[in-house]
Amino acid sequence: MKILIQNGRVIDPASGLDQTADVAIAAGRIVAIGQAPAGFSPSRVINAQGHIVAPGLVDLAARLREPGQEHAGMLESELAAAVAGGVTSLVCPPDTEPVLDEPGLVEMLRYRAEKLHLARVLPLGALTVGLKGDVLTEMGQLTAAGCVGFSQAEVALANTQVVQRALQYASSFDYTVWLRPQEFYLGKGVAASGALATRMGLSGVPVAAETIALHTIFELVRSTRARVHLCRISSAAGVELIRQAKAEGLPVTADVSINSLHLTDTDMGYFDSRARLTPVLRQQRDRDALRAGLADGTLDALVSDHTPVDADAKALPFAEAEPGATGMELLWSLALKWGQDSGLDVATVLSRITQHPARVLGAALGTLQGSVGQLAVGGVADVCVLSADGHWPVTESSLRSQGKSTPFSGYELPGRVLVTLVAGHVAFEV
Repeated sequence: MKILIQNGRVIDPASGLDQTADVAIAAGRIVAIGQAPAGFSPSRVINAQGHIVAPGLVDLAARLREPGQEHAGMLESELAAAVAGGVTSLVCPPDTEPVLDEPGLVEMLRYRAEKLHLARVLPLGALTVGLKGDVLTEMGQLTAAGCVGFSQAEVALANTQVVQRALQYASSFDYTVWLRPQEFYLGKGVAASGALATRMGLSGVPVAAETIALHTIFELVRSTRARVHLCRISSAAGVELIRQAKAEGLPVTADVSINSLHLTDTDMGYFDSRARLTPVLRQQRDRDALRAGLADGTLDALVSDHTPVDADAKALPFAEAEPGATGMELLWSLALKWGQDSGLDVATVLSRITQHPARVLGAALGTLQGSVGQLAVGGVADVCVLSADGHWPVTESSLRSQGKSTPFSGYELPGRVLVTLVAGHVAFEV
């Protein structure tokens, strides 16, 4: 199918392009940016005047809940939510049921996702068998099945020797290990340690739970030279340690969730379970440091941390409620809000949800490297038409995800996703 997107403000952070232009698409690829080739006869024209034409968004943290947790979300609902949020490529953690620790499970997930012709699913394989922290998985086989890296998801590793061996092995084959820094024993609380958690009688997670884990990871990276991606940093101290590690030249990247970027522990209100999240929401100084770290590049990417949760699992006392929130449909709006609050241009905002997360994935993208997260002639046509004007209310009825719980419920957010194309196929339009 030939598609022509006309008169939009085309922004591609990867190339520095920012101009009013047309984008011509044929056979699932971009054939021209600027002016359509001679004789190009589109079967469909999309008028993007007054709107932004950008690369499809890349989300490095999105749980799809399938297999095994279909009561909270299914591939159909969550991938529909992805394209409604402009997300054309997403990374899903391995903590499904069963865990993604065998090639057959990975292949089944990818096959099911591909049949839906919605967002592209890039699975992470389990770092250890069953995420139990004892025996390393067969990373080579999982990579061949389509895994882009290896992770423990939210299961902290207590055995440092296992982490060391995992990084040694990963370094030998140039795999990336994805770790959320959390010390095994200190990270078991439900709220950020501090005066508010104490008054509310909630068990706390100190900043040291993150910084101790970061120190350990950095020491092991120094000795193994393994590439590590640090997931969902939550504290000012954590940002500073990553800044120092990057200045030293360690091969590490990092991301932050939309929740930690905008919210603080006071958003728990009167035990509002919608704010029961992992990582826990911290104080304002931490949020401000996360915003600054994302702006200056210390933190590479902004992620939705999409975790749909069944309504019954949220209708419990705060400490017993299941952590998580729906987020993919909010990624562009909350990125834009951060940019507006921080005085950043739209290209910088877009880079944190397109170019930079694609760079984190790097060679793991295989033949898609150079196409995902950017607009390139000859590249795969993952394209979004975005509005940066107006506001829309976040309500249950406005979300396509099966999970309706979000701490941003009731917010008026800026910007909307108007059209999403995945490999030249119109996967969503308003």
